[in-house]
Amino acid sequence: MNSISVLHIDLFQSGKNASDFYFNTMRDHLVSSHKHIEKPHRHDFYVTVLFTKGKGIHEIDFQKYEVSEGSIFFLSPGQVHSWELSEDTDGYIFFCSQEYYDMHYVNRKLRSFPFFSSPTFPRKFQFESDDFLKIINLFKEIEEEYHAQNMMKDDFILSLMSQIYIYTTRQFSKNFDEISSPTSVSYFKHYQDFENLVEQYFTTQKSIAYYASIMEISPKHLNRITQTVVQKTATEVITERVILEAKRMLMYLDESLVEIAFRLGYEEYSYFVRVFRKGSGMTPTQFIKKYKA
Repeated sequence: MNSISVLHIDLFQSGKNASDFYFNTMRDHLVSSHKHIEKPHRHDFYVTVLFTKGKGIHEIDFQKYEVSEGSIFFLSPGQVHSWELSEDTDGYIFFCSQEYYDMHYVNRKLRSFPFFSSPTFPRKFQFESDDFLKIINLFKEIEEEYHAQNMMKDDFILSLMSQIYIYTTRQFSKNFDEISSPTSVSYFKHYQDFENLVEQYFTTQKSIAYYASIMEISPKHLNRITQTVVQKTATEVITERVILEAKRMLMYLDESLVEIAFRLGYEEYSYFVRVFRKGSGMTPTQFIKKYKA
């Protein structure tokens, strides 16, 4: 079985000292890194990409997103992605490790931002008009600082990164029933807590009641939270995380389908197949034929 390569940040920094941060324009990045990124691949770092020109398709963890002017994408370590972009594509891209962010933000992790922590959270946001110009200016400031040799350079870059993350989170939140009221903010925080728990226990725990109990809320209220924030039931959120992991395993683990089902907490393979087919529209075998052909 072919494996999906894991790219390290130093691959993109030839001729420079190793660093936990990388910045480039999309046009130059696509040219200089073509041999690394032409096929589906994963990273061991966080990625942020803003498109200012061009069109295409960006596939992240088997979900296809349309690329156009104003599209911003966020990828976490381990996610599989690939893209097909028009020749006139341009924009900005930067990478960073968690360690780089931790240097100055000890009490905040990159996973505290929903687009980095939640597998079910959209990895794309579409900026328009004034919001787009604001984000472009932040990327341009990072570019200028990246190529300069200023005092407290990393501190300034990190502050600009955080502005991009916070501003985008606020824009995302406008889609979630105007998450600006105290109630909605509480729902959003509870949803993040739920996602973090799912990330820890999804291979062994599939019951809403289990997660609601840990969160000290009722299953009904947990469903109300997930419906409000992502328009999905809590069960759908759990199942989507399981299916995503199943897809990753099917792609790059040299194990039988039965072994993968068992790893994901299904002792009965036939039941795993039903869950997978209901959530993805195809059987595990059909998925392998589609993506491994």
